[in-house]
This record gives sequence, structure tokens and C-alpha cells, in this order.
Amino acid sequence: MFIDTHAHLFYDNFAGELDQVIASAKENNVDVIIVPATDLETSKKVIELTETYDIIYGAVGVHPHETKNWENSFLNKLKELAQHKKIVAIGEIGLDYFYDYSPKEKQIEAFKAQIDLALELDLPIIVHNRESDKDLMEIIGNYCSTGLKAQFHCFNGSLADAIELINMNYMISFTGNITFKNADSLREILKKININNLLLETDSPFLTPVPHRGKRNEPSYVKYVAQKVAEVYNLPVEYVAQITSLNAFKLFGISARHNTVYTYQIGESLYINVTNRCNALCVFCKRKSNPVVQGYNLKMDLKDEPGAKAYIKEIGDPTEFKEIVFCGYGEPTIRWEVVKEIARYVKDKGGNTRLNTNGHGNFINKRDITPEFNGIIDVVSISLNTVDPKQYAELMGIETRMFNEMITFAKNAKRYAGKIVMSIVSIEEVEIEKARIVAEEKIGAEFRIRDYF
Repeated sequence: MFIDTHAHLFYDNFAGELDQVIASAKENNVDVIIVPATDLETSKKVIELTETYDIIYGAVGVHPHETKNWENSFLNKLKELAQHKKIVAIGEIGLDYFYDYSPKEKQIEAFKAQIDLALELDLPIIVHNRESDKDLMEIIGNYCSTGLKAQFHCFNGSLADAIELINMNYMISFTGNITFKNADSLREILKKININNLLLETDSPFLTPVPHRGKRNEPSYVKYVAQKVAEVYNLPVEYVAQITSLNAFKLFGISARHNTVYTYQIGESLYINVTNRCNALCVFCKRKSNPVVQGYNLKMDLKDEPGAKAYIKEIGDPTEFKEIVFCGYGEPTIRWEVVKEIARYVKDKGGNTRLNTNGHGNFINKRDITPEFNGIIDVVSISLNTVDPKQYAELMGIETRMFNEMITFAKNAKRYAGKIVMSIVSIEEVEIEKARIVAEEKIGAEFRIRDYF
């Protein structure tokens, strides 16, 4: 359920107790713990921990406190250590001007060198920052076009910096300090951060959250950080756990569970992730770049597509949901036979069905499939997108003739399904009122506008 992305479990105050600490973490639904190193010696200890405990992954790097003796020869050693299969990042690295443990020039030299190493190895970085905002943001800004992936842990910078980092698509995390009574300013920053850019962490053994403040911190306490995040966002803690774990998967490539979901609930509806395949490539679709919906990972290769029985097993009693929706980030009519089998099961059990489609099902299946909607599909939602065939082709990355395919499909579907809904995405260039007339007056469909983010 939870991923603690930052816990220094090699510290002496865990000595002799790690078995209990890991057991407690598992009992409190912690699936994965990432342990970042602070120097070359602790990098080796991190690897030992990853080999001892199944839920531990690690990062290797030199913390700014330890850079006073930095040499570029360290890079070869770090590169070798980073080859271990459970090392998922370069870290903890960064800048710290609060303490005078290492000269600023050395810190900056080591920071840049380790960023370059991360880019070479295609690994994310885990960044420490304390009272070094100006230099750190300038350095990070110089790397924003390189494809660098990063987590800014224990964030304590400004809201403006947080927004800038998120705009560069980096991840931010807070520790137990957001549970402290005097942490209103941090919680205000948290409130303005998109949850899709948020990770959970404890920074064990430091910054223990309320109600255990004053004691040694440990990964099992990450639930208190998640609970505070849920409170600030006014979301269920389960959702916070789900989406932050998915964020960790996207950044570090690790998870304790199969990350693709076959069914996913939004509100009172259960959605069926049928396929990622599609005959179109819409300009507003994230199918290839980031197939995620409200924290659910929908990425699915052809070899991963399950049969109807797998979906039916997950659906269970369909009457527990308002409707069963065939959707996902692909065109469901590509797997029309599977959809039909599931839909028959749902209807036989008293449930309701909706098919979300681009309206190319007849073209894809080389026959008119709309008569087969009779008795098994209650609602057909069709992406109209525009009433200009040329614009339609440009928006969807297909041939112009597919516009008429979609219109014909909609007219035929109206005869066999209980209800037709046609929608457009609110793009400035699309003439909404003309689209409304076509949907409502020419097709007899309900018309909807979807926001474009």
C-alpha cells in the first residue's frame, strides 16, 4: 500500500532491531522501502540491506555533508555500485549550506558530477537541499532539458520553487514534519502541489511524525505522513497511497505489485481496461506517454491483455456499481469479442454497461457490429471531437474518411443501444455549437464537453 521513498536504515540506532523494524513496516502496509546512501561506505551497506530484505531497494551517492574530500575518481566506484539490480537511484546528493561540513565549491562539484552520472546511467537522483535554494535551483534549471528524473526529498523550499520543480516534472516529498503543529507553511505548499508529483517518505531515523515525535523514526510511520497528506488534500488515505506508489513506480521503476490494473473504480463506476491498442493517436491522449488515470496505471502490452474471465472475476457482482464501463487508454472494439463476453455476464447479473469508443468499431472489425449491442450495451459514448472532417483527421492522427465512419457508426448504434452520448474535448479551435447540433439534432445523441488539461 505505501512506499517509503527515503529511510536511512544503516544508522547505528537501528542496530540489532532491523528485523523488527522491517516486520513492523510490513504489518503497517509498507510494500517498499528505498534506502539512500550518504557516502561510499554506506553505499556498500545499502547494497547489503537490499540483499537481506526483500522490500528494500537502494540508492548510492555522496551526501553534501561528505563532499569535503570529493574526488572525481569516486564516480567510477559509484558507477560500479549502481550496477546492482536493486539500486534504483543516485542519492542522497545535493547542497546543504546550513552546516559548514563541506565547502560550497566542493558540494557543487560533487552535485553536478553525480547528476551527470545519473544521466549516463539513466537513473533518477534523490536531492537534499538546505538553505541552498538559489544555487540548487540554478543548477537543476540547467538540467531541465536533459531528461533528468529527480525527487526533491524533505522539501523545505518556497512555493515558487516547488511550482518550478513540478513544472519541470520532478517529484517532491515531505517527511513527518508536515504533521508538526508549526508546519502550516509546509502544508500550504503541499496543498498547492499536484498529487501526481508527490512521493511519501519518512527520512528515518529523523523527523518522526506526530504522534511519535521525539522517538526514533522508522518506515512503519509513513502512514502518518500519508494521513496528513490525505487530510490536506481531502482525499481517502487509500487514494494517496495508491497514487504516490504509482508515482514511485514511474520514477524508480519499482513496486511490490503488478502495476497494470485490469479494472479500476472511479466514483460509482467500474472501468474495464480492455487494451492500450488503438487505430488512432489523438493529440490529447496520453496512451503512449503516461497512461495513468487517477493513480491507476493502465499501461498494457498486447501480451498482457487478459481474457474475459480475468475481468469477470474482478467485476464480481456488477450490481455493486452504477455501471461497468469499457474504456481504458485504447479502443475497446479492437477486442470486441472479449467486450461482448464480459457485457453478457454483466447484463445476466443485472448490471449496466457503457462502451466508450472512437466510433471506428465497424471499420476495425470489418463488419457492422452495432446490431450486437442489442441487449448487452446500455450506453455508447462516442468521441465526436469536431464536425470538420479535416480537423478530425488532424486531431486523431487518422485518415479524413474515418469521420464519416464514426458518424455512420453513431447513427447505427442509436438503433440498438439504449443511449448514445457524443463528446468533444474543449480545444479552442473546435466549434462547440456546431458539434452540439450534429450530436443532438442529426444523431439524436446526448452531447457532452470534456475539459482539456
